Amino acid sequence: MLPVLEKTRDFILDTLFPISCISCGCDGVWLCETCLQKIQPLSFQLCPKCERLITQSGRLCSFCKARRAPLDALVVATKYKEGSVSKLVHLYKYNFIEDLSAPLGKLLTRALLDSGSAIPDLIIPVPLHPRRLRWRGFNQAELLANYVSLNLTPGYAIPVLGNVLKRIRYTPPQMKIKDYFQRRKNMRDVFSVAVSVAVGPLQLKNKNILLIDDVATTGATLFECAKALKQNGAKKVCAAVIARQEIN
Repeated sequence: MLPVLEKTRDFILDTLFPISCISCGCDGVWLCETCLQKIQPLSFQLCPKCERLITQSGRLCSFCKARRAPLDALVVATKYKEGSVSKLVHLYKYNFIEDLSAPLGKLLTRALLDSGSAIPDLIIPVPLHPRRLRWRGFNQAELLANYVSLNLTPGYAIPVLGNVLKRIRYTPPQMKIKDYFQRRKNMRDVFSVAVSVAVGPLQLKNKNILLIDDVATTGATLFECAKALKQNGAKKVCAAVIARQEIN
């Protein structure tokens, strides 16, 4: 779209649907800085596999590590039901409000810094299937990854590789599947690594990788992504999400 048309579109949308903070209602922003600061970060991180033991930086506990789970750590920024978080995520993903990538990206960056996680060599967003990408118009995980890239280490942009992981199968959205084991089955062998990228200038071999997604529930998506990356030479794969939903 031409810049002039974009400005005209934005002006019309702002006039018909004025932007206001979804928490306090102040004008001009989707989430004001005051309300953002009120969202409480998690005071501890859990093992991403068993979710039972508190671990440093969200690393695998010794038991799960011995079972060779592919995801080395998971940092969760806040609770899904904390303040306006669930509403923010819903508006971001399903109302297509791309501007929410900034406040949500701040939550992710703050959590990574607070956790003391090591700085990654590469950041990789969890990919969408091309069909879902066409429907949404953007990959919400990639926008978050871009924000973290620029703000985790100010002055140095960590490389973001948005074309490494591919969804090779179209699957029903995890949100629509209520059963824990069916969610895990739904994600099995869904991801592969683009060979041309894996052997290119930024090889995956021996790299420490940070996966970025918006929300995790069972963790099946992140574990499957990590498995594909480890099979293609990644040394360590950690992940960060805004929140983790509970499921029976």
